[in-house]
Amino acid sequence: MQSETAAHPPSRLAGHFASLPVQDNAARLGMWLFLSTEVLLFAGLFVCYASYRFLYPETWAAGSRLLSLPLGTINTVVLIGSSFTVALAVDFAKQGKNRLVFFMLLLTLAAAATFLVIKGFEYSHKFHAGELPGVHFHMKETEGLLPGMPLFFSVYFAATGLHALHVIIGAGVLTWMALKAWRNHFSVGNYVAMENAGLYWHLVDLVWIFLYPLLYLI
Repeated sequence: MQSETAAHPPSRLAGHFASLPVQDNAARLGMWLFLSTEVLLFAGLFVCYASYRFLYPETWAAGSRLLSLPLGTINTVVLIGSSFTVALAVDFAKQGKNRLVFFMLLLTLAAAATFLVIKGFEYSHKFHAGELPGVHFHMKETEGLLPGMPLFFSVYFAATGLHALHVIIGAGVLTWMALKAWRNHFSVGNYVAMENAGLYWHLVDLVWIFLYPLLYLI
């Protein structure tokens, strides 16, 4: 009977693993553990959001109306579409269709770039209008300013800025996967790296699906 190691390129198997299935399962477990820490990171922001919204409900509603709903909606559609293309990339990687993986990842990276450009326009408007975090808040129309408005924008920039950082990191990882696909790296028995990269990107999209209603649809 042919061994597991002989059926695959020997360079894939690290010396401290007994077989490729054990190595692949360890990689999957490691990714899920890493994603759990990411969930905890954003959970802290969501707790801050909930606490301040409880203290300043009217301010949170007014602050939400200062955000661009059309831009937020477009970004939501863009990220949901990118999750679909990443899912296709993972499926094609399992089938060893590297050229299709590469094409799907290019579409995903285009979506990531679109998201960041739109977010850049939003941030630019906020800086121009003086709608900034904490003590830097200097909104031009200060009459009738509700208490806690600087806190709203502190939470807004912290949450969306951290998310944008994760989008950039995710785009970097997917670029690496695209290079692997271009070099015909993926095959029926070798796709765990693409699978884990897809999981990370889905988490990035999932976080935004929570941020969108919490910030833009109050």
